[in-house]
Amino acid sequence: MSSVYLCGFMGCGKSHIGRMTAAALHQRFVDLDRYIVEKEGMTIPEIFERFGEPHFRELEAKYIRELSDGNVVATGGGALINDSTAEFARSSGLTVYINTSFDICYERIKNDTNRPLVVKNTREQLHELYNTRDVIYRRNSLYMVNGSARDYIIRDEILKLLSYYEKYII
Repeated sequence: MSSVYLCGFMGCGKSHIGRMTAAALHQRFVDLDRYIVEKEGMTIPEIFERFGEPHFRELEAKYIRELSDGNVVATGGGALINDSTAEFARSSGLTVYINTSFDICYERIKNDTNRPLVVKNTREQLHELYNTRDVIYRRNSLYMVNGSARDYIIRDEILKLLSYYEKYII
């Protein structure tokens, strides 16, 4: 079975939907950010502070390659903004953009101190980042689902997309 890579802005629901999707498929769920924290032995804020955001993006690119063997992966909000990482994900599985409105995402992340980009940016700056990334997520994903729908509807849509993908694309 192919890997499923979920992308979207911080707080769009990648981890929650990913767990639900993995359970339905009887596949392993991996939150890429948590995977990086475990592998590196540092929190994301520590990695950002010590090595900077470009290094963190390199870690995302490195570790996403380790997860291409039939996992459901919730990528970090910035993982698929890197075109080569996105190309790898597209070539090794199904990439799905969970398109959730900025207002919903912001309400979920606004007090999260474990997100360096949230801590150092204003609401307006995050909205600008959201708009910039939206274009990239659309370009770098095979499919897009409505992240404002109920969670089980989003999961079921991903399952249908995966069925189609494996039947007609592979």
